[in-house]
Amino acid sequence: MKYIGLIGLVCLGLIGCDSKEGKQKKVEITDIKSTKLGVEEAQKIIELPLHCIELEYPNRLGQTLGSDSDLKTPKTLRPIFYGCYDWHSSVHGFWSIVVLMQKFPELDKDGEIRNRLNRLITKENLAVELAFFDDVNNKSFERTYGWAWFFELHSALLQWEDEDAQRWARVLQPLADKLVDRYEEYLPKLLYPIRTGTHNNSAFGLSLALEYARNTNNSTFEQVIIESSKRLYEKDIDCSLSYEPSGSDFLSPCFEEARLMSKVLTISEFEHWLKAFLPSIFESNFSLDVAQVSDRTDGQLVHLDGLNFSRATCLYDIAKQVPSLTEVLLPIADKHFDSAFKNISGDDYMGSHWLGSFALYTLLHK
Repeated sequence: MKYIGLIGLVCLGLIGCDSKEGKQKKVEITDIKSTKLGVEEAQKIIELPLHCIELEYPNRLGQTLGSDSDLKTPKTLRPIFYGCYDWHSSVHGFWSIVVLMQKFPELDKDGEIRNRLNRLITKENLAVELAFFDDVNNKSFERTYGWAWFFELHSALLQWEDEDAQRWARVLQPLADKLVDRYEEYLPKLLYPIRTGTHNNSAFGLSLALEYARNTNNSTFEQVIIESSKRLYEKDIDCSLSYEPSGSDFLSPCFEEARLMSKVLTISEFEHWLKAFLPSIFESNFSLDVAQVSDRTDGQLVHLDGLNFSRATCLYDIAKQVPSLTEVLLPIADKHFDSAFKNISGDDYMGSHWLGSFALYTLLHK
């Protein structure tokens, strides 16, 4: 897995790495106020996935084994998305790199990043990735969190008018088509929403999938998502923020749902729905404490840095649809983003392999 005003001073150092331990030297930064996405911030973020997209270990495979023959190395199973600890983090690491290469070409002056992507994103490698998804024991692999991030990556490539990017998009198209089909097959079976604060949260996946459907003009997929979202969430009321966060959340069940509904309802419908769903945010004294992380070397506890980013994203998007909430929500969103952004660095792999993508996603949705 965010937002912003004046650029704070960022002191960037060269990032070294230890391939055995998956760590980098710590990047020293100053206290960041409100930040815009400039080249300094882009450099800070892109170093994180560049460090790990070809770092095979440590690795969390997440596969279901059908027999002894399924025991293979990450790179053998997934020759494109084998780094960054797990498949979905690798995917959104690629997404971060692609987005930042497009926006800041100076980050790849020597073409080394482009060469790395050309070496990894090939038809031959994609065929192996597809075979894994076709395995009978892994049909639901990365459903729907990883699927949604793959849509973000594919969409970014499709929208980049660059010869290599367009070729990479064509290479990845078969997997994108497969995941769209699986999503459309899955949603009618999802009788109840999944309201967790982690990967399985159905509202988060639907939000990113809806972005993809609209970016690719896939009206059929878009309609399935809209209808499913309304069926799952439109009758919800009184979401209690007092039960958030849980100890390892990186998503807010209440705010992710609200953000999704802001995309599927009209402005007037959404405001009416939101007043019933989250009445507390319409109070002038509404506040929300930043989530605290006690140990950034703990892969579960560091999730809370991601929660601060994803909360910020949701608050920015909600405020866009309900301008009367701007004065209340934007300062809270800024505070959440700033508190987490100063902590993303290469000092520990449990956070560095994924948090940069969440920071970038927030910056892009301000």
